Amino acid sequence: MAGIGLSWPSSNFTDRPKLTSAISRSSSSRCCLSSVKMTVSVDQKKKTFTLEKSEQAFNAAKPIIIDSVKGSHMWDIDGNEYIDYVGSWGPAIIGHADDEVLAALAETMKKGTSFGAPCLLENVLAEMVISAVPSIEMVRFVNSGTEACMGVLRLARAFTGKTKLIKFEGCYHGHADAFLVKAGSGVATLGLPDSPGVPKAATSNTLTAPYNDIAAIEELFKTHKGEIAAVILEPVVGNSGFITPTPEFLNSIRSITKENDTLLIFDEVMTGFRLAYGGAQEYYGITPDLTTLGKIIGGGLPVGAYGGRRDIMEMVAPAGPMYQAGTLSGNPLAMTAGIHTLKRLQRSGTYEYLDKITSQLIEGILDAGKKGGHAICGGYISGMFGFFFTEGPVYNFEDAKKSDTAKFAKFYRGMLEEGVYLAPSQFEAGFTGLAHTPEDIQRTIDAAEKVFRQL
Repeated sequence: MAGIGLSWPSSNFTDRPKLTSAISRSSSSRCCLSSVKMTVSVDQKKKTFTLEKSEQAFNAAKPIIIDSVKGSHMWDIDGNEYIDYVGSWGPAIIGHADDEVLAALAETMKKGTSFGAPCLLENVLAEMVISAVPSIEMVRFVNSGTEACMGVLRLARAFTGKTKLIKFEGCYHGHADAFLVKAGSGVATLGLPDSPGVPKAATSNTLTAPYNDIAAIEELFKTHKGEIAAVILEPVVGNSGFITPTPEFLNSIRSITKENDTLLIFDEVMTGFRLAYGGAQEYYGITPDLTTLGKIIGGGLPVGAYGGRRDIMEMVAPAGPMYQAGTLSGNPLAMTAGIHTLKRLQRSGTYEYLDKITSQLIEGILDAGKKGGHAICGGYISGMFGFFFTEGPVYNFEDAKKSDTAKFAKFYRGMLEEGVYLAPSQFEAGFTGLAHTPEDIQRTIDAAEKVFRQL
């Protein structure tokens, strides 16, 4: 059906249907600013107004304009070269502009870029996703992580007949109205409490709790008994900076949701195929009811997906009554890039290599910071990392906000001048990929040591 992207696999047709339509909740479209705060000085007598500190912060953090990328490097329009640890906000896990992916895309383009109807490539990528991700028995492709989270919330409400949603402070699930409550990421970087244009009615059913706070979740379920359709979370937070769950947190959330007939949703737009081939749910051994994906499964092209248990996913049209569709969903280019990216990740030693270089990177940065006399903490899992300019530990967004964002802005700018491109916000995770070399890592650590001495 045009615009829906329904695809049934060629094998085992009756036993295992898959919904497919068509990696960033468009993280790449986020405003690339570090911590920018307006400083307004109003005196009853003088009526003075100054933006001096804001202008200094903005000048330290304003973005560069990129001209091209290849492998682990990028070049701006002035010809400066950088080692890239943003990776298009996560998708570039095998490296930018990979030759094999580009060749496959060139062949696919000869057949057309969008059909408005199902293509066989949807089935291929769907089978790969279903085989990899423990929770997914059926999958629907969309065009972004934001779309995936919009669709999965509607599905959770349709399946449970309940309306309320629990999300965690500082977690970002795309820019749909219902999720822009204590959303972290770009919202936190710009100092916005939420977002203008979001009516109260759109967020009236959104409940929030601090990440890693089980007691707060238990209280919400007690207060709103029988009303909560779903709990959605980043199993490893990437939008308040890099924050991992405590050992008991995910298990407790899984138990609480089951006890209350509430669906557990893992937003794995960042962590999917990055922490492990099966995502954070494979890494931690926790199986949610539903999962959202993006970034890596599109290999750098716009894509998203949501999937989960078959009995839930069969609610999605045209198999069921919950409507969701998209003109470019499952388009052949995104499917092709995703297929060839996942094939590369299946090769032996992939995640061992990511773990090795990322551990060297983060340990080197932390050591350099501490030797320079700076308060700093951080960590990593596989190809995802982060650090905060605070003593730590950091368990949630409130802890993350204790970071010295002014110092981060200076560090970011200093690293940029040394040819290292980090996420331009204290409240973003960083990413490594298979294209990063040991030489890239050492150059980055050397640059960090130099910049820390200058701070």
